[in-house]
Amino acid sequence: MAVVVPAHDEQELLPGCLISVLDALRRLPVPAEVIVVADDCRDATAAVAERLGAVVLTVRARNVGRARAVGMAHALRHGPRDLWLATTDADSRVPRRWGGWQLRHARAGTDLLVGTVRVTDWAPRSEQVRERFETRYRRDLNSTGHRHVHGANLGCAAPAYERLGGFSDLPHGEDHDLVERGRRQAVRVVADPDCPVRTSARRQARAPHGFARYLDALDAPTAPASLGEPAATRGPGTR
Repeated sequence: MAVVVPAHDEQELLPGCLISVLDALRRLPVPAEVIVVADDCRDATAAVAERLGAVVLTVRARNVGRARAVGMAHALRHGPRDLWLATTDADSRVPRRWGGWQLRHARAGTDLLVGTVRVTDWAPRSEQVRERFETRYRRDLNSTGHRHVHGANLGCAAPAYERLGGFSDLPHGEDHDLVERGRRQAVRVVADPDCPVRTSARRQARAPHGFARYLDALDAPTAPASLGEPAATRGPGTR
């Protein structure tokens, strides 16, 4: 298994992310590596990642789709056989059972796993934003599936990832793009709400039109209706 984390100037939040990912992978009965792609960083992101034991790649793309793709390409350097690819975001923390959850889906024949997120600290945001987000999020969520897509909580069988052409070089929405191609090409896409990843409600967005920008929009008089709307209006999972 390989976990890819794109990161742009994330020295403050990256340690929490990596510690949670390493903890989730520690108990797995398969080899696992964590790959941080430091994208156009002006801070100590790369040094932090190295200190915590991640493989570190550096790019100057300022493009989250490209960063994820570079990380996945490194994970695939020995080929796709028996490899499961996962990704999360630098401002997110995965639960301890996340690695096992990903592995169970891999062994069950899932090609593309789409998880959910949970915001646990709303301090940077107003009560209106929290209420609007939670109302809209729950509407597209049920016990057997959901309509959300987040780069903070994705997994993919390596052969399916290669068949789909991988992440596109998009500055935002690369997660939605991959999932939509998966559905069009009839790979087995499973939207499982059972293992949400904690993510931040920060105001400093790393990706244009990403999750932080979606939360910004919820402060507007006419807020976007749903995270499940078409790409132009929904709240992408990328940061």
